Amino acid sequence: MVSIDTLQDQNHKIAELSNVLEVLLRNRELCDTQLTCDIFFSYVDLVKEHLSVEERNLYQPMLTHSDTAVKKVADQFMTGSSEIKRVFAQYLKRWCRKKTLHIKNHAKFINDTDDMFELVWKRIVDETEKLYPMARKAM
Repeated sequence: MVSIDTLQDQNHKIAELSNVLEVLLRNRELCDTQLTCDIFFSYVDLVKEHLSVEERNLYQPMLTHSDTAVKKVADQFMTGSSEIKRVFAQYLKRWCRKKTLHIKNHAKFINDTDDMFELVWKRIVDETEKLYPMARKAM
């Protein structure tokens, strides 16, 4: 079983990568360079892995817990994971091909990227404030 500290470390890395990417992606000359793409896909892979680790390690014990509040939080976060995965899939389909970014409309790309980063950031905050305290209670 993965520790909450490990999940929090992953969240820190996700936040760090998104902060770097926000700077790189706003600069049109840098946004689709190989280095930026490498960082971008590291971010995408880390978010996907983080959600997967939570699904494998946190939700099952929480869903079988005797406290209904714990079960409710697990269910809410499982639903949220599905939504984030859906949004990510649409985003990647629109802007990416074979681990490269394909940006025809930079302003629209930045807007979509900001929305994606905001979605993930809100998730990180919610995990820290709601999910992890409940997970500790369930374990």
